[in-house]
Amino acid sequence: MRKTLFKWHSYGALVAMLPLLIISITGSILVFKVEIDSLLRPAHMLVNASDTSPRVNLDTLMATTLKANPSFELGGWELFDDKQRSDAAYLIKRGTEDWSKVYINQYSGDLLSEPQSMDHYITDWLLELHYSFLLHTNGAIVGFVAALMMLFLGISGIILYRRFWAKLFTLRFKAVRRILFSDIHKFIGILSSPILIVMAITGGYWNIAGILHEVNEHADGEHIYITAPLHSPDISFEALRLQSSTEIESYRAGYLAMPHEPDRQISFYGEVDSNNPLNSEYASMVKFDRATGSLISKQDIREAGFLMVFLDSFRKLHFGYFGGLISRIIWCIVGLMPVLLGFTGLYLYWTRRSLKQASKRSRQLTAVSN
Repeated sequence: MRKTLFKWHSYGALVAMLPLLIISITGSILVFKVEIDSLLRPAHMLVNASDTSPRVNLDTLMATTLKANPSFELGGWELFDDKQRSDAAYLIKRGTEDWSKVYINQYSGDLLSEPQSMDHYITDWLLELHYSFLLHTNGAIVGFVAALMMLFLGISGIILYRRFWAKLFTLRFKAVRRILFSDIHKFIGILSSPILIVMAITGGYWNIAGILHEVNEHADGEHIYITAPLHSPDISFEALRLQSSTEIESYRAGYLAMPHEPDRQISFYGEVDSNNPLNSEYASMVKFDRATGSLISKQDIREAGFLMVFLDSFRKLHFGYFGGLISRIIWCIVGLMPVLLGFTGLYLYWTRRSLKQASKRSRQLTAVSN
């Protein structure tokens, strides 16, 4: 049984090596996506507002954005009020499925960028590469399979090398290279597997959720393209934003999802004060009718069932920012471990293969000489 599991572990690693290396490297970089963006593009990402500066009315910001980009409709709006980070509007080009992003200073009302595609900037491109290998739905399927392989490799590695715990911190540095690489491989694998398993489960869930959404929304091959606003022109989004903060105690809206499809309503996603460090910044939701602006429903994550709380925790668990800078550094480092595991594992595979071939040739020579 162990021999069979070892064989599947080795073959699985060889098959999944390239996609896992891509996911590993890009994922570790993306742990610090906001910081990288702020360093590379401060004019887009950062605003300099005083502690007393109020946000410009959301309706005014939306009108300004659409006036400057008349061929687009709004698909979503990312809201910040920390006096440092700019808002981001997500635009859909009329008659297409092409999404773009533009940055806005929410305290002055100035547009900070031109609309750019969702993979235009380097970290956004890396995010697309990380999630779908730049192949859209087909790439998401590959990503889901890769996540399953990472999950299998993590679990099978723990099973295969469970006895290594007894000598976890004993590396035979003076041993031959094959034994040293074997120790390093086991050492890294045992230590990093729990976090890699968490990354595999959370990443795989998002991949399959995106795939199922695409299948359900466009199963008949029909695509509905927005050509005009799908909400009443009388609706004040600023009023709805302010109302959302009163519907749920300590609620702060972080993202506005616009009704860009016929079955969508106006939804504000945000955070609340919570004792659960894994509740995300989009855990709670307030939904309004797009025609009347009346309240449809609200969901406080503190009152939600186990499944919703569990799935919401995937966001912080995947990117590791539940514990501040320390947990993010750990996630960044551990996220790179598949690179070392791939290198040491490949070396061990070719070493074993070479030894087997040498042994086979030796037996053949012996047989001939006899």
